[in-house]
Amino acid sequence: MEKRIVGTNVQQAGNKRSQFWEFWRRYKQNPGAVLGLIIVIGLVIAAISSGIVFDYETEIIGNNVIERLQRPSMAHWFGTDELGRDVFARTMYGARYSLAIGVVAVIVSLVAGVTLGAVAGFAGGAVENIIMRIMDIFAAIPSILMAMAIVSALGQSAIILMIAVGVTSVPSFATITRAAVLQVRNNDFVEAARAIGMPNWKIVVKHILPNSLAPILVQATLRIGNAIISASGLSFLGLGIPLPAPEWGGMLSNGRKYIRDYPYMTIFPGLAILITVIAFNLIGDGVRDALDPKLKN
Repeated sequence: MEKRIVGTNVQQAGNKRSQFWEFWRRYKQNPGAVLGLIIVIGLVIAAISSGIVFDYETEIIGNNVIERLQRPSMAHWFGTDELGRDVFARTMYGARYSLAIGVVAVIVSLVAGVTLGAVAGFAGGAVENIIMRIMDIFAAIPSILMAMAIVSALGQSAIILMIAVGVTSVPSFATITRAAVLQVRNNDFVEAARAIGMPNWKIVVKHILPNSLAPILVQATLRIGNAIISASGLSFLGLGIPLPAPEWGGMLSNGRKYIRDYPYMTIFPGLAILITVIAFNLIGDGVRDALDPKLKN
């Protein structure tokens, strides 16, 4: 019996590895998805190394009025702003805020939305109606207005911004998870788990959600780009991370006063947002294609 259990565990581990390599084989066949992954890896490296290469107090938030408003050159690749701060250093350091906000906001919405959607899809009846009607109410509110209301009520900080952006995506995750659970909950393996007396929560966690991950993962990767845009928009409106933190949306807002004579102050943060969002969208498209069962043949 012990040998049989060990053999079963080894077989399951082998199946998981083979599934991962099959996913990776299909993913890397999409050149755009590979390019997006390379860009995101480069952004992560830039975000990590910026804290080592640049001094936060002097180059990121400090003042150096002697070198203010210098155009891009070998000394300052992206030029300097109105306080003499290096725009390249601030743009690289700003990747920390944007990537962290995008990932954490999606994790917040993922946990809340998947939990609500799984409960609604598995329980059905009145519980499903109550949860989904509440989600419909939240979905009817424009996401930027909801985020602005949350930030205005709770104050400005990176944590509040992550929560505000994350809450706006909960209805979409709940809807997608509910639809995926409805497709799986009546399968034979779920009925077998019920027959042996397995608790409902364990059935959902061990059997239903693992077989419903494909659309959820695709939605998560695509939502990271939307979260970065939402956070940058709030910072542009003055409701994001407080200055002088080098968040890309805040840098855009700060540079618009000088856009006529010194457009580089807005061009480079704007390009950073554009490239990052496109990269995550390319990754999302690649994940969708790799997980789509209709494309496996």
